[in-house]
Amino acid sequence: MGRDHQMILPGNGQLKKVDIHIGEYFASREPVVITTFLGSCVAVCLFDRKNKVGGMNHILVPGKASFQEFNAPARFSINAMELLINAMMKLGGEKQKLNAKVFGGANVIPGLPHVNSVGSKISEFVLEFLAHEHIPVMGQDLGGHKSRKVFFHTDTGNVYLRRSHSMKSSHLAVLEQKKLIRISKQLEKKTDVVIFDQPV
Repeated sequence: MGRDHQMILPGNGQLKKVDIHIGEYFASREPVVITTFLGSCVAVCLFDRKNKVGGMNHILVPGKASFQEFNAPARFSINAMELLINAMMKLGGEKQKLNAKVFGGANVIPGLPHVNSVGSKISEFVLEFLAHEHIPVMGQDLGGHKSRKVFFHTDTGNVYLRRSHSMKSSHLAVLEQKKLIRISKQLEKKTDVVIFDQPV
């Protein structure tokens, strides 16, 4: 998932750029630059150096999507990681050869202790998942109060990062908060899905 554009980055010639947003992920075995803008959300960049497959996701919520959220599962940590890994394996990547770099998790909501912030919970969740799946974390930039713009090069595994405290950061914090509230309300609704675990 993502929105495609073109860009030129110094020293790298012209590379296709793919922008991903909240709840999206993208994987490629072609040289592209995947970008995203993070506040409290977390992005995981995965790279298989041998097979030259790279991918990134943009996670909004820790945990796993329930049936109420089946239409946007990549917003949730476990689903976002599984979807990205599966997409990379379909492109020829090997799970045992994956390395990770993790970014985001800023505390962009004023007055909220960092330990209770959504960003810290997603960060902790993701790092535990990677450790459990034996995927080495080769680099990370987590926490703090600044938003981050991430540029991930799928051909090299390199990540370029830009931090900011701008009006765009404030707008992103509001957007993330609205999406979190919307998901919380969806969780309160009853689902029409019925699960039969025994023959009827």
